[in-house]
Amino acid sequence: MSRHAVANGVSIAVVIPAYRAAHHLEQVVRGIPAFVAHIVVVDDCSPDDTALVAARLARSDRRVVVVQHEANQGVGGATLSGYRRAVELGAEVIVKMDSDDQMDPAYLPALIAPILSGQADYTKGNRFLHTRQLAAMPGVRRFGNGGLSFLTKLASGYWNVFDPTNGFAAIHAKAASLLDETAIDHRYFFETSMLLELSLLRAVVKDVYIPARYGTETSHLSEYKALREFPPRLLRGWLRRIWVQYFLRDFGLFSIFLVAGLMFLIFGLGFGTYHWALGAYLRSPTGTGTVMIAVLPVILGVQFLLQALLLDVQNVPAHALQAQEAISIE
Repeated sequence: MSRHAVANGVSIAVVIPAYRAAHHLEQVVRGIPAFVAHIVVVDDCSPDDTALVAARLARSDRRVVVVQHEANQGVGGATLSGYRRAVELGAEVIVKMDSDDQMDPAYLPALIAPILSGQADYTKGNRFLHTRQLAAMPGVRRFGNGGLSFLTKLASGYWNVFDPTNGFAAIHAKAASLLDETAIDHRYFFETSMLLELSLLRAVVKDVYIPARYGTETSHLSEYKALREFPPRLLRGWLRRIWVQYFLRDFGLFSIFLVAGLMFLIFGLGFGTYHWALGAYLRSPTGTGTVMIAVLPVILGVQFLLQALLLDVQNVPAHALQAQEAISIE
């Protein structure tokens, strides 16, 4: 390990999942600062000259380690392979950067600082912490990003994060080693599924403002495709989190409010719908008492569910999995 590659005794690694990256990979690697100990380039069975470029970089830069996939595994599969290799190399903090040169390495210190100081287990970029970034975004994309961000907050329990599909992220090796890789998506849902898995570990996640840097490359993820395919996956993630976190591992006020709220809501809606349909069929008005029997459970159910939601918002993980010893980059 180079004596210039360690941040105050902490080994930093950068993982670069590379697919069709021959034109940008060298520029990305050359821009990575000297305090990074290892650069793990994962050639995800790329059909272009990515493997040749990566091999050439490994010969010229001793920090570069190349991992090659015999079959394409997607950005998630490539990143997880990179995580495993980085842990084997002794890295304590692992940063994931894409190979398209859209992620500015100048923000690496800011991205890893919360992890080095013991405040977080996982950090991710957020392009929209400043209003000027939101104002510059097309309305449809802004609406889609906002909707997906809210659904991700609900599914993961990380009510403090935004921009969930941002791939510029860093993770502590301890958290990386605890991940259930079988539960993490290997394709375009990877970043979001990482948040879902981290939530089950009760890992601390923090956003770091990193503005977008766009070049000539195009995104492989359509906003319309994400809006169509992400919600069902997020629903499954929410159900899994609620079951594990609030029923298997614990049973408290949230669990009681959720169960009571659903029972009152279902009864009120079911009772009201039945008597409305019956009144329409018999062509007779529904009595005030019957209406109140339907309305009151609905009101109570909504109130219980809102209380459960408030408790979930207050239950965002606050204590990092890693040791609390403060570390900083020199």
